[in-house]
Amino acid sequence: MENKSVLFLCTGNTARSQMAEAFLRKYAGKHLQAYSAGLEPGAINPYTERVMREIGIDLSDQHSKSVKEYLGKMSFTYLITVCAKAEANCPTIFPGIGERLSWAFDDPAAVEGSEEEKLFKFREVRDQIEKRIKLWIEEQCISQE
Repeated sequence: MENKSVLFLCTGNTARSQMAEAFLRKYAGKHLQAYSAGLEPGAINPYTERVMREIGIDLSDQHSKSVKEYLGKMSFTYLITVCAKAEANCPTIFPGIGERLSWAFDDPAAVEGSEEEKLFKFREVRDQIEKRIKLWIEEQCISQE
């Protein structure tokens, strides 16, 4: 798996794909290069930063990026969409992609309610993404660090 790269794609690159990028870097950064992007990028959601910081992951070195930064400019071993909207709207022909996977997670930013309700959803999605990343790494026979 050396020198292989993964692009996590979602709509805004503000929550799910940022979390996935950070978790892959944490658990397989010596084996895989992690990137993330959005179809319509916006600023990283403050709740994303907060729930990741709660488990010791600092996102201050990450920023939201457009998929256009990568289209035709980089090759990726894997393109993993982390939301249904990105899967539906991602170009079917994406130059430089080896394998395309879809891991649809709920959009935590879509939750309306109190701060605690929003935090609950962000934590829930964060934990689902971490679990999925760990499982995928195991399936790829990469030792976790």
